[in-house]
Amino acid sequence: MLTITIAGEADLADLAPMLRSYCDFYEVDPPGDKLDAMCRALIADPSEGVQLIARDASGETVGFATIFWTWQTLYAARVGVLNDLYVAPRSRGAGTGRALIARGMQMCHERGAEKLVWETSPDNATAQRLYDGIGAEKSVWLTYELGT
Repeated sequence: MLTITIAGEADLADLAPMLRSYCDFYEVDPPGDKLDAMCRALIADPSEGVQLIARDASGETVGFATIFWTWQTLYAARVGVLNDLYVAPRSRGAGTGRALIARGMQMCHERGAEKLVWETSPDNATAQRLYDGIGAEKSVWLTYELGT
């Protein structure tokens, strides 16, 4: 039995190690206080986005997803951006990632967002197998970044 809920203040202690593991996977090290501030900002204003937290039957945290809400001119519609998806290694292949995406899709529908969009690292074959397996379409867009 897997439960997926929107993270609240009471979930921050369980969510923090998941965020850190996700950052470790991508070999980045943002300060813990900034990660905490991001989580608290989303809790305070879910119109910006939400974090979903997945727990197994024993209540142990096994994954999370972060979805930000925005508009996409090319679709002329609201979209949900699945910015983060992380499943603890011990739970991979058990449907946790699929369940988090499904809940994200449900939330998009509830908010009137026409699509859930996301990106992954080109070398993250495990994630790509999941995305291909649920019928997600690969985008032709390249991602660029510019610091401020």
